Amino acid sequence: MAGHGSYLKKHTEVLVKDVGIEAACALTGKSKATLGRYYADSAEHADRFMPVDAVAELEAAASYPHVTSALAELRGVTMSYDATKANSDGEINSDVIKLSQRFALLMAEYNQSIADGVITINEAKRLLRETTALQQVLIDMKLHLEENA
Repeated sequence: MAGHGSYLKKHTEVLVKDVGIEAACALTGKSKATLGRYYADSAEHADRFMPVDAVAELEAAASYPHVTSALAELRGVTMSYDATKANSDGEINSDVIKLSQRFALLMAEYNQSIADGVITINEAKRLLRETTALQQVLIDMKLHLEENA
């Protein structure tokens, strides 16, 4: 992470301020001073970073996953953030139904795209959107299964 420390520290500070310092202390069990050290840019705290479990707690309460987004950017990964999380609550049965529906939409899109024997750029983009939506349903399903295990 050499060279990326200050970038991560800036996003850590934004995360803490998004949640609020008092709320961040309550959620993480850390003091204001400790949280401040995680985003301090002084040389003595250059090697101190917020633990991943604390980041997860704060990002669950924040308006946006600031640190996760910064990590993704550093790796050149594009994130798709859906604040609505339509399938976040529910049971495995609703996940299976949602999965079936998304897969059917993907296959319908593929059938329409391949009908002329060529998949155009626009058709590929639509297939990618459907594939990403299907992937999100699978992730939600995995999380629900892990909660129940």
